[in-house]
Amino acid sequence: MSSRPTAPQVEQRDRVVIRFAGDSGDGMQLTGDRFTNETARLGNDLSTLPNYPAEIRAPQGTLPGVSSYQLHFASHEILTPGDAPDVLVAMNPAALKANLPDVPPGGTLIIDADEFSKRNLSKVGYAVSPLEDGSLEDWQTHALPLTSITVGALKDYDLTRKEKERAKNMVALGLRSPLNPRPPAGTRPHTHAKDARTPVICEANLAALRAGYHYGETTETFSVRYEVAPAPQVPGTYRNITGNLATAYGLALGAHRASIPLVLGSYPITPASDILHVLSGLKRFGVTTVQAEDEIAGAGVALGASYGGRLGVTSTSGPGLSLKSETIGLAVSAELPLVVVDVQRGGPSTGLPTKTEQADLLQALYGRNGESPVAVVAAQSPSDCFDAAIEAVRIAVEYRTPVILLSDGYLANGSEPWHIPQIEDLPAIQPGFATEPNDTDAKGNPRFQPYLRDPQTLARPWAIPGTPGLEHRIGGIEKADVTGAISYDPANHERMTRLRAEKIERIAGTIGDLEAYDPSGRAELLIVGWGSTYGPIRTAVNRLHDEGLAVAHAHLRHLAPLPANTGEVLRAYRRVLVPEMNLGQLALILRGRYLVDARSYNVVKGLPFTSGHLMEVFAGMLGEMAAERDAARNGDPVSYDDPEGKNR
Repeated sequence: MSSRPTAPQVEQRDRVVIRFAGDSGDGMQLTGDRFTNETARLGNDLSTLPNYPAEIRAPQGTLPGVSSYQLHFASHEILTPGDAPDVLVAMNPAALKANLPDVPPGGTLIIDADEFSKRNLSKVGYAVSPLEDGSLEDWQTHALPLTSITVGALKDYDLTRKEKERAKNMVALGLRSPLNPRPPAGTRPHTHAKDARTPVICEANLAALRAGYHYGETTETFSVRYEVAPAPQVPGTYRNITGNLATAYGLALGAHRASIPLVLGSYPITPASDILHVLSGLKRFGVTTVQAEDEIAGAGVALGASYGGRLGVTSTSGPGLSLKSETIGLAVSAELPLVVVDVQRGGPSTGLPTKTEQADLLQALYGRNGESPVAVVAAQSPSDCFDAAIEAVRIAVEYRTPVILLSDGYLANGSEPWHIPQIEDLPAIQPGFATEPNDTDAKGNPRFQPYLRDPQTLARPWAIPGTPGLEHRIGGIEKADVTGAISYDPANHERMTRLRAEKIERIAGTIGDLEAYDPSGRAELLIVGWGSTYGPIRTAVNRLHDEGLAVAHAHLRHLAPLPANTGEVLRAYRRVLVPEMNLGQLALILRGRYLVDARSYNVVKGLPFTSGHLMEVFAGMLGEMAAERDAARNGDPVSYDDPEGKNR
C-alpha cells in the first residue's frame, strides 16, 4: 500500500536569489527570462544578471562555455541582482564548478546528475564526482536525473535524442522545488509563441515543462519551498524591461515628444545590438533604421539624418565609439543634434564582449581631436535607461549638440519592473526649426545666419535643407561666428571654441542640482557614483545605516556638464570615495576640476559590484576615518593597511 507524498513545508521569505547555470547551449538565458517574467507577473520586485560567453557556441562542457542567469526577487524594493544565490541550478559539472564558490554554505543545489559522466567530469578537472566524494556536504544538494526525466517525457515525440535533451531547461523551469512553489502557467503562452513555426518543438517543450512540475509535485525530493509575497508598488501598469529595450523605447518616445522622425544608423555590436533590433520593429512610429556596413557609416547615416531635420541616433559599444569619433567631432563643428548610445563592455580592443565595465567615460568626454565638447548622460538602472534616453534626446535637440548616452552590459541585459508612463506626462521637446531668415544685411534685406545663436542656450538655428531663404553651409572646417563662412582667423577660432564649450556648460542650468542622500543626516563620508553602480552603492549605504553607520551617497546622471553645485556637495564632506568599474576615471575628473581629495575604489572584473563587498569597503573607510580622528586627538601619525592599493 503506497502513501501519498508528504506536502512540503512552505517557507515565507522576503527575498530569494536564484541562479540558473549550464552549457551555453542549455538555454539558461531563456530559462531565466521565462522565470523572471513569471515572477514579475506575480508582483515581486526583481533584478536580473545574465552572464554568458562571448563565443556563439563555446566548447561544450567546459568552464569557458558556462552560461548563467541570476534573478533576485523580493517582497520589497530591491536595486541589485543579489550578491550570492540562495539556489543554484547546475546543468553539468562545469556549471557547478564555475558557480559553487558563489553559493554560501547552507544554500540549495539542484543538479542534473545525468551529466556527471566521467568524460564531462574530466573536462573541468574533477578526478572524482563531487556528487560522490562528500565535497557538497555543506549545501542542501538535490542530484536529479533531469536529462532522463526529459527524454522519458518525450519518448513519443518524433525527435532525436539530442533534440529531446535540449528541452531539459524546461524541466528545470517547471520543477516544483524551493525556487518555484507555483505551477508555471505563465510560461505556456510564450512557449507556444516561441515555437509556433515548429509545433512538435512547442508541444515537446510543454510536455517537458509539465514533466518537471509533476516530478517536483509527486516526489519527496524537496521538503521546503520558498514563497515570496508581492512587493508594494505605485498603482499603474508595469512590465518587465531590459536596459536595451528601455533605451530603444526612450529614444523613440523622445523623438515623438520632439515631433521629429528618428533615424538610427547602426552596426551590430555586443552588447548594443538589441537597440537596433527593437527600433527596427517601430517603423509605424516614424522610426527608420539602417544597418550600416560598419561603425563609421552608421555614425555618418545618423549625422546626415540630423542635417536633414531628423533625429540622428547611432548605437554601439566602446570599440565602435572609437571609430565614430571623427563623425562626432564633425557634429560638434556643425552643431547638429546627434545621440550616440555607448553600451560599455570590458576592453581594450575586443576585450570582454559580453561582460560589463565603466571604462569609456574618458573616451566619451575627451576621445576626439581638438577641443570637442559634448554632453554625456549615464543611465543608472535598466528601467532608468528609458528616462536617460529621453534626456539625451532633449539635450541633443534643444542644444544642437552630440550627446553620448552611457549604458553598460549589466544594464543592457539586466531587467527589472518598469512603471509604464503616460506619454502626455513625458516632457515636451522643442526642436525650434528655423523657418525664416533671422537677420538683415546692410541694405535691410533679409538673410539667414547659420551661427546666430540663441541668447539662452547658445544653440545655433536648425535649418532643414531646402527651406526657401535659409541656404547655408556647414561642415568640419572652422566657421566664422554668425555667418558660417570658412574662417582661419585665430581670434575667430578661439571664440568659436569657447562658444561651443560654453554651450555645453549652459546645459547645467536645466538639469537641477546634485543631491546627497544621507539617511542619518550626520554622514562625514560621501560615496559618489555614476551609471550602473547606483544599485549596489545605494543598497550598501542603506544596510550600513540599518547597522548604525552614517554614509551619504550622491549619484551623477549628467557627467558633462556636471551639475552646477557638484563642488559644493563634495566639499561638504570630510571624505569622498568614488567606486567605479574602471581604474578611477570619474575620480580623476573630480579631483582635477574641484581640487578635492576624491579617493578611488576600483574593480575591473567584468562583473558589477556587489552590495556586500561595498559595505566592507565603506565600513573600512569609516574605520580609517575614526582612526585618523583618534590619532589627531592624541597627536599620533596615522597609517592603515591597503594591500590591493585600491583606496588611493
